[in-house]
Amino acid sequence: MSKRAKITNSCVKGLVPSDRRVNDTEISGFHLLISPKGKISYYVYYRLDGKQVNFKLGSHPEITPAQARDLAKQKLGDVAKGIDVQKEKKKAKQLTELAKNNVLDRYLDNQYLPWLEARNPKTAMKIIKSIKTGFSELLNNQLSDIDAAEIEKWRIKKKKSGSKPSTINGYVASLKGAFSRAVEWNLIPEHDLHKVKSYKVDNQVIRYLSKDEETRLLEALKQRDARIKIERENGNLFRQQRDYPLLPELRNRSYCDYLEPLILLAMNTGMRRGELFSLTWENVDLETKNITVVGDKTKTGKTRHIPLNKMAQTVLSNLILDTVTKGNVFKNADDSPLKDIKKAWGNLLKEAHIENFRFHDLRHHFASKLVMASVDLNTVRELLGHSDLTMTLRYAHLAPEHKAAAVNLIG
Repeated sequence: MSKRAKITNSCVKGLVPSDRRVNDTEISGFHLLISPKGKISYYVYYRLDGKQVNFKLGSHPEITPAQARDLAKQKLGDVAKGIDVQKEKKKAKQLTELAKNNVLDRYLDNQYLPWLEARNPKTAMKIIKSIKTGFSELLNNQLSDIDAAEIEKWRIKKKKSGSKPSTINGYVASLKGAFSRAVEWNLIPEHDLHKVKSYKVDNQVIRYLSKDEETRLLEALKQRDARIKIERENGNLFRQQRDYPLLPELRNRSYCDYLEPLILLAMNTGMRRGELFSLTWENVDLETKNITVVGDKTKTGKTRHIPLNKMAQTVLSNLILDTVTKGNVFKNADDSPLKDIKKAWGNLLKEAHIENFRFHDLRHHFASKLVMASVDLNTVRELLGHSDLTMTLRYAHLAPEHKAAAVNLIG
C-alpha cells in the first residue's frame, strides 16, 4: 500500500518494507519506493510529450530526503523547459563509459587488441605489449590528452636514457597505428601524432657472418655436440654404478639436441625463429625437397614454399633418424615444443668468439650469401617472404669485398 506524507528524515526513519511507496504531499510526482529488504530509493514521476517516465534521483542514505527533494524540483524544472532528463542521464552515462574506455590501457585491451587479433593473431599481442612497455606512464591517460607535444617529451626522455633511435621509432609507430584506428572508430575526433617525425636510422647496415665467423660458429657447434655426448656417457656411467635410471643415449644420434640443426636450417633457409619453432613434420617434404611455411605462422600471414639445399636436406634427414617425425620438428628433451634458446645461443656465441650477432641475423646471413652468389633480388624476396622488394634491399645488401670485386672488373 502507498501512502501520502511529506518526505523528510523523520518520515523515512519510521518506514517499514510493507509501506512500499510514499508520495510526497508538497511536490507532485516526487516519491520514494521501499524494497522488500528495506532499501529506500527516491524518484520523480513526470510526463513529457505524452511519455510517462519514472526518474531515479538516488538511494538512501547516499542522498538525504532534503537533497532528493531539491533534485526533484530541479528535474521537474528541466522537464517544464522541454528537457528529457532521463535521456540526458543516459547520455551522460554513455559519455562517462566512453571516457573510461578511452583511457589508453582499456582502449588497447578492449578494442584495439581484438581488432589486431582478427587481422594477424601472431603479432597482435606483441604490438600491444610494445605500446604498454614503451608508454607505461601514459596508460592511465585519456586518448584525447596524448598529443604530439607529450610524445616529444617522451622521446627526449627515452633518448637521454640511452634508447636507440630505431627502438624509439618502433614504439611511436605502434602508438600511431593505435591512434589512427581510434579516429576511424570515432573514439576521438583526430590526433596529431603524425607531427612526430621518425628519427633517421641507417637501416642498410645489416649484420651477417664473415667467412671466419661462420667457420668458428660451425666449429663451436661441433665441439658443443661432442662435449654434451661425452658428458651424457659419463653421466650414465655414474648412474649405472649406482643403479640409477639411465638417460637416453646420445652417442649414435646425429645431434645432441635442437641447437645445431636449428641453426643450420636457419642459415640455409632464411626462416625466422618463430617459423622454425612452429615448423611441423607434416610441412617438411624431403621427396620434393621443400618446406612449407604456413601463413598463420608467418609475419606477413602468407604461406610460402622454401626449396631445400643439400645442407638443409641432410639436417632434416639426420633429424628423422634421431626423432619421432610427428608434431614439431624442434623440441625440448621432454618433447615439448621449443620456445626459447637465449641461454644456449648466448653460450654458443661466447664459445665461437662472435659479438653483436642475434639469431635473427642468420636470416640476414642467408640473404646476403644469396645476393653475393648473384641470385636475383626478386627470388631472394620470395624466399624470405617479404611483401615487397624494399625490405629485400634492406636485408640482402652486398658485402664490401663483393662490391670491391665488382668495381675491379672495369679497373
